[in-house]
Amino acid sequence: MSAMAAPREHDGADEHLMELPSMRNPDPPPPPLPAAPPRRGLNFHPAVYVGFWITLSSATILFNKWILSTCEFAFPIFLTTWHLVFATAATQLLARTTDLLDGRHRVKMTGRIYLRAIMPIGLFFSLSLICSNKAYIYLSVAFIQMLKATTPVAVLVASWALSLSTPSLRTLGNVALIVVGVIIASWGEIALDATGVIYQVLGICFEATRLVMVQRLLSANEYKMDPLVSLYYFAPVCALINGAFFLVLEAGQISWVNDVMGKVGLPMLTLNACVAFALNVSVVFLIGRTSSLVLTLCGVLKDILLVVLSILIWQTEVTLLQFIGYSIALAGLVWYKLGPEKVLEHLVLLKQAAMEGRALGVVAVGVVTVLLVGVVWYAFSGPEGGGV
Repeated sequence: MSAMAAPREHDGADEHLMELPSMRNPDPPPPPLPAAPPRRGLNFHPAVYVGFWITLSSATILFNKWILSTCEFAFPIFLTTWHLVFATAATQLLARTTDLLDGRHRVKMTGRIYLRAIMPIGLFFSLSLICSNKAYIYLSVAFIQMLKATTPVAVLVASWALSLSTPSLRTLGNVALIVVGVIIASWGEIALDATGVIYQVLGICFEATRLVMVQRLLSANEYKMDPLVSLYYFAPVCALINGAFFLVLEAGQISWVNDVMGKVGLPMLTLNACVAFALNVSVVFLIGRTSSLVLTLCGVLKDILLVVLSILIWQTEVTLLQFIGYSIALAGLVWYKLGPEKVLEHLVLLKQAAMEGRALGVVAVGVVTVLLVGVVWYAFSGPEGGGV
């Protein structure tokens, strides 16, 4: 949604050291270096951890959309502030009662570093959360996922702008497919809302800047953190920043009785914060237990699943042009994340597995095929008769 010792082209490997409570990064976090040691008593099959991550990541996004759009609770800054306050309290509790945050003892955090590095990153963290959640008021989950496919492109441009890597035409060519796919998908969007698009684009830009700043911070070994430790340090400052934005922009409009308790309710808000925080915990157990290929493909599967669920839950209309554009963008995302050599290598392995009749290969291809056919069938023959 993971570090380097010298400037290099961004390859997406550092993007998800910090899993945001209310954002849905386009793919799961690649395993950091060094890999987290296995935890005693929790050595399940990697598929279990991947399944939990996909479930919690999708649930967080859909839950936020339901609160902000379906419940008409138009206060995204309040919601993100609540997530961060909850995350602050939860990480402090876990630090004192479990070993999940023992990694913080290896981080040489000082007051100077906190002020000069953590707080600026926290500002972009907060802006990213606010804009991303604002977009859910105006746009469908399906279209937002399509726009988010451009996040690696924004990160690449931000790394060039901040001189973290050297501009390369080859790298630009590798991400061109993502841009082309998203443009096609956007052209086919039926319920296009300019305000929502602006908020989502700003959210992607803020998030890209944050990720590059984190990458720069983590270039030193003493500042490497897993997702939960990073949340331990960033949640308090982000809660304060978001709280300030809330006081200025939403506090005068929100009603505790009519909006907070009437439209959503404290139990539902607490459950929402728990799901968002559980996503961060699931990332800690996921990292280091599977390959970058599996994580990248699971991220793509999660994005497709969200599009399908958006169609099923909110009867979102997905046009044929969007389907084609998003497919192109996802193919470009896999190509960019893994690199041409890795993609071709795994295609050869998949072909060999299919020819040898291996059950796993047949099942994987079958599941993907059924999923894609289901998307097309429902989008074009569902109850709303999604058009082209």
